[in-house]
Formats: sequence, C-alpha cells, structure tokens
Amino acid sequence: MKNKTFPIPHDQIPSACFIVDMEALRANGRILREVQSASGGKIILALKGFSMHPSFPGLRPFLAGTTASSLNEALLGSLEFGGEVHVYAVAYTETDFPKYLDLATHISFNSVAQWRHFRERALARPGVAYGLRINPEYSEVEVDLYNPCIPGSRFGMTAADLEGEDLSGITGLHFHTLCEQGSDTLERTLARVEEKFGALLHQMSWLNMGGGHHITRPDYDRERLVRCIRHMRETYDLEVILEPGEAVALNAGWLVSEVLDVFESQGHHHAILDISATAHMPDVLEMPYRPFILDSGAAGEKAHTYKLGGVSCLAGDRIGDYSFDAPLKRGDRLVFTDMAIYSMVKTTHFNGVAHPAIALWDPENGGLKVTRTFGYREFRDRLG
Repeated sequence: MKNKTFPIPHDQIPSACFIVDMEALRANGRILREVQSASGGKIILALKGFSMHPSFPGLRPFLAGTTASSLNEALLGSLEFGGEVHVYAVAYTETDFPKYLDLATHISFNSVAQWRHFRERALARPGVAYGLRINPEYSEVEVDLYNPCIPGSRFGMTAADLEGEDLSGITGLHFHTLCEQGSDTLERTLARVEEKFGALLHQMSWLNMGGGHHITRPDYDRERLVRCIRHMRETYDLEVILEPGEAVALNAGWLVSEVLDVFESQGHHHAILDISATAHMPDVLEMPYRPFILDSGAAGEKAHTYKLGGVSCLAGDRIGDYSFDAPLKRGDRLVFTDMAIYSMVKTTHFNGVAHPAIALWDPENGGLKVTRTFGYREFRDRLG
C-alpha cells in the first residue's frame, strides 16, 4: 500500500472518513478464488476483521460464506452475505444457542463441556455440522495478546484434554493459531496438529484451519498453501476451510483525516488530527503498530517531523512520529492506508469524538459513495 496513489480528490471526501476500495477488494477476491480452485479448499470471510456489508455484493462471487464469533455477526453473515455460515464462540448462552441453530451451517465448540451441555439440542437439528476447537500447543505469534496457545489459554482442547472423551456427533475440528503469518508457519503448525490429533482427524469430515493467513500479501507463498490444503484433504479425506479476515480486505481501505492544529511545545512539533487512535485505530495502541500515511516518512526521514495526536482527551492518544516534505498546516489532509481491516470494526464513540463517515470507492460503479455518516443521535443511542 505504501506506493499506491490515492485516486480520490480530497474535496470529494468528508473528513474524517473510512473509504473501502472495491477494486482492491475484488483483486483480493480473485486471489482467494484462485487458491480455492487450485487446492479444493474453501475460504470464508471472518467478519471480526471486516464486516462492511455494503461491500458484500462485490465479495460474494469469490468466497464460500462467512464466519462469526457472535450472534450479531452470524445474523450479518446469514442475512447480508449468504452462503455458508460458520460459527465459533468461546461459550454459547442458553438464549442465543437456538438462534445459532437457525442461522449456521457449521457450529464449533470451544470445550467438551460446552458440547456436552448443548449436544442433545444440537443433534436434534439436522443440517448443521458440529466441530470442536483444538489447541495444538504450538503458535509462532509473538505478542501474547494475540497468541491463542499461550500456557493456560482458554481457547480449545489439547490432545491430553480429549483422552477418553466421547466425541460422537462431532464431525470437524477447528484450530486458529496464526496472526498475519505465512504458509510456512501454517505448514509447521499442521505438522504439530497431525502429530497430536492425526488419529482423530481420520474420524472427521472437515477441518477449519482458522484465520491469520495473509494470503493476499504480495510475498505470501500461495503454492505452499495449496500444498498444505491438498495434503490435509487427501491424507484425511477432509473438507478444508480457511477463514481469514485480513486477507480479504488487506490494503483495501483508507482513513482520511484532517489537520486541526499545528503547534510547537517542549521542542517538539505537534499536529492534532480530527481522528483518534483510541477511538478509531485502537490497534495502534493495543498491538502496538505504526500505520502508514501516504507521502510520509519516519521521524527525521523528511524535512519536517511531527508528533501526530488524536482529538480525544486520553493522554496516550498518540498515533506516532511522522515526517513530511512540507510543513503541515491546518486543513491539510492525511491519508492512512490499510484501514479496512480491524480498525473499522473496533471503532468506538469514546469521549463523544465524531465517528468517521464510511464510504465505498468503486470507479466502475459511480466513484465515491458515502454509505454512512454519524452524528449526535448515534452517540446518544449507544447507551440508552
């Protein structure tokens, strides 16, 4: 995304604004369709990473369906996307579980205890496939916040946990151990899955290999991925499912912001934007990571360096240090890249900060279309 030219005149865009690029979404979709065709596997959209439903008509031709981790996501996948609806939740409530049965094609349980509790009701509903999340006790995710296999993890069952358990009615296994990683990591993970769960895999009819696969990244080894999927399909006679979120919308969005103030304090140049890291890009603080801004550089790389800050009252609402060829001034527009994934689904109305508008960019079908704006009513109605 760093070298991509921003195609939309700034005077057509409200600020702040999330913009999703339909051309980029379709390009990602074509890659994912090619992987499915070559491997015989299925790829579905993880709604926790990207759930902008006005874009779904452009994605449907490329994906087999969606995966959800909550009832709201399951409803969105069923009503707005169509196709298969896969569900996994850490735990199901008595109220929600019957509703999942009406929506889902596949439901995965996090524990044997949950499966025992709901098994009778589940098996009374034909047409739904049931799975169990496993923990291969292997992950190459370096940040503990995102590592589902840390010691004491609440995610899934280890091989030792399953010894002697009655899994009748379970037809699939589900693991999710990757985060923005390549097919080499998947290959090493599968070796551990086979070592620990190989005998059980022979008793199953499907395997969900979760998300975190950066399939559409330019340097991703898709041929290796195809080999991995084929190996699991052919060795164990399985249907194989992948459920990436980022790969579907990778490098397919922008966040356009405006400079509200520029000043110097304590020897530093500051620029305050009409967006907020904590409210609009929380991963900047949680991971943490440094989003890229078009035509910017690292601190000191270009002539003018600024500390970019958000507009909320949180002291740590800092986006980072960036440099630019020319001095920033009030009214300048800054364009953050790769903002379709996770940022959009994690936004809040904290501090009453104005929520960015949401738009689609599709030069094949009319150019820029603002699909949603937010005002006082949306802020007010969140809590009452």
